[in-house]
Amino acid sequence: MGKLLAGIALTLLLAACGFQLRGVASLPFESLYVDAGGNAALAAEIGRAIRTGTQTRLTDQAADADAVLQVLGGTREKRILSLSGAGRVREYQLTYRVNFRLIDKKGFDMMPNQPIELLRDLAYDDTQVQAKEQEELLLYRDMQNDAITQLMRRLAAAKPQPVNEAQR
Repeated sequence: MGKLLAGIALTLLLAACGFQLRGVASLPFESLYVDAGGNAALAAEIGRAIRTGTQTRLTDQAADADAVLQVLGGTREKRILSLSGAGRVREYQLTYRVNFRLIDKKGFDMMPNQPIELLRDLAYDDTQVQAKEQEELLLYRDMQNDAITQLMRRLAAAKPQPVNEAQR
């Protein structure tokens, strides 16, 4: 009985604070073509996020889409952040960058070039090389997932550009 009451109290507390599941995002276009510039893995992850988190339909051709998402690069960088007194690496800084832009079917920018840059620090121990390599891969995957989440929020906030008479 105590567990039931605790569950009900927790549910009421979450409802009172405004908590709700993320649900489906509303994108300002019905169909989208993803041009990842040869980065098939990133394109697949973006496509998965759009299929599972929105009502927007993905197309196989840019001409069939209301908007085109151009991913202008996803790069990884690793630099030394600190060294030990013996000159061995103690910490790295990992950077993941991706740039994208969104254009409508007429070729006008809905969102000009948008950079996303994420940083993570990685403590390093050269006695655990394999474990640290795996940790690095996990951190890069986590950064890519964070970048896709940011990209989805930005896509949901995209506004079609007003067409003036000079553009017609």
